[in-house]
Amino acid sequence: MSSIRIDGLQYANWSESIFREMRAGDIDAVHVTIAYHENFRETVANFEAWNRWFERFPELICKAGSADDVRAAKASGRTAIVFGFQNPSPIEDDIGLVEILHTLGARFMQLTYNNQSLLATGCYEAEDPGITRMGREVIREMNRVGLVIDMSHSAERSTLEAAEISERPIVVSHANPASWHPALRNKSETVMRALAACDGMLGFSLYPHHLKGGSACTLAEFCQAIADAAEVMGVEHLGIGSDLCQDQPDSVVEWMRVGRWSKTMDYGEGSKDNPGFPPMPDWFGGNTDFGNIESGLRAVGFSEADVAAIMGENWLRFFERNFGPMTP
Repeated sequence: MSSIRIDGLQYANWSESIFREMRAGDIDAVHVTIAYHENFRETVANFEAWNRWFERFPELICKAGSADDVRAAKASGRTAIVFGFQNPSPIEDDIGLVEILHTLGARFMQLTYNNQSLLATGCYEAEDPGITRMGREVIREMNRVGLVIDMSHSAERSTLEAAEISERPIVVSHANPASWHPALRNKSETVMRALAACDGMLGFSLYPHHLKGGSACTLAEFCQAIADAAEVMGVEHLGIGSDLCQDQPDSVVEWMRVGRWSKTMDYGEGSKDNPGFPPMPDWFGGNTDFGNIESGLRAVGFSEADVAAIMGENWLRFFERNFGPMTP
C-alpha cells in the first residue's frame, strides 16, 4: 500500500456506505465536488449538508483545509474531505465571494465547466478568446487567499493563459493526455508542459469517456499512459483524479452537462443512445480498487517511491504549498 492515498476529484452520491468504502480502500483524502452550477446560496446549502455528514460520521470523515488536516485524518483512520467547485458559479459576479468561499472551506475552483464563463472559456466552445478581464482579477484573488485554479474543463488558450497569469501553480484535477485519447476535455502536450513548468498537477481520470477504449480500457493501458506522461511532465506533477461518480443516477449527468443554461440535453462526449454514466472499467469500480492502480504502476516500471508519489504524496505536497494565503 502507498504511504498515502489521495483522489484528486470525486462526485459521488454521498452516503454512509461510500464513506465506509473509502475507509475500506484506505483513501486518506478526496477532493469532493460541492458545486457544479449552484449559485452562492445554493453552495452554502451544500456546505451545510456536508456539516451534517461530518456530525453523523465523525469516525469516518472529516473536513480538511490544509495538508496537516489530511495528515491528521490519516493518523486517526479517517478520510479527509477537501471541497472544490467545477464551475465559478458560486462566486456569481462578485469577486468578494472568493475569500468568503475559501473561508467556508473551498480549496479548488474551476474557471469554467465546458462553456464560456465570466472568467474563461470551456473546452466545448468553438472559439477560445482566453481569460476574461474578470478572470484576471479573480485569478489574482484566488492566488491571494489560497483557492487553487483548476482548468479541467477549460479550453486550450484559456488554460495556457491561466498558467501564465497565475502567480501560483494551477491544476487539471481530472483529465488525461489528448495524445492518448482525443476527448475534448483531455489535454495537449503543450498544456501538460505548462502545468509542469508552473509546478502544477495533472490528475489522471478514470471516467470512461476520457479513456482510450472507453470502458474496455485495460489497467496496463491506463498505467502506461501515466508512464508516458511522466516522460513529458515528470513524476512529481502527476496524481489520480478519478472523476468517480459512484452511485449517481443517470439524471445527474443532465444536471452536470445542462445545469440551467439549456432546455435541451447536451450530450457532450456521451452517446445519444446512452446519455447516462458509462460502465466503469472492470479493474476500477470504486474506492476499494485504488490498489489495482498501484499494482499496475509497478507493472509498467514505476519504483515504489514513484508509485507513492502518484497515489498521493504529490497531491499532499501540492496542498502544503497552495492551500494557504500567498506569502509576500
